[in-house]
Amino acid sequence: MNELKISSPMFNNNDWIPDDCSGYGKDVSPEIKIECIPEGTVSIAIILNDLDHPVFPEFNHWIAWNIPCTDIIPGALQKGSVLDKPIHIEQGIGYGKHVYRGPKPPFNGKHRYRFNLYALDTVLQLDTNSKKKDLIREMDGHVLAVGEITGIYQRKH
Repeated sequence: MNELKISSPMFNNNDWIPDDCSGYGKDVSPEIKIECIPEGTVSIAIILNDLDHPVFPEFNHWIAWNIPCTDIIPGALQKGSVLDKPIHIEQGIGYGKHVYRGPKPPFNGKHRYRFNLYALDTVLQLDTNSKKKDLIREMDGHVLAVGEITGIYQRKH
């Protein structure tokens, strides 16, 4: 399978996520840059998980799909199930809301947060009240390439 190259001007892979992108800060989604998008990509999907949650393995913070084929997903995306500005995006239920919910470790320990991106050969027909398991099921057989970037966050206060 092809690999997407994912980066962000907000943080480097395996580096600290800024407070502004955390649930203890402004809780704004980071800008994400995508390279090596394969031919035939129709849409992009995102899954953001806390890899170190003490109770729920891979606790989901954000799911989004039907993002047009683009090399930049803007940061500071708004709340809502369907957005059309600054880019079309459909946001399902991650962390209980239709919105990016940034790192917010329940304890002072360091947590890893992985943004997985998927290049898809279709537009998904998925209800916006869907959760991560629903998105994964709908993507099955449509993934052309995957990529990831992992950030680290620890509450400083």
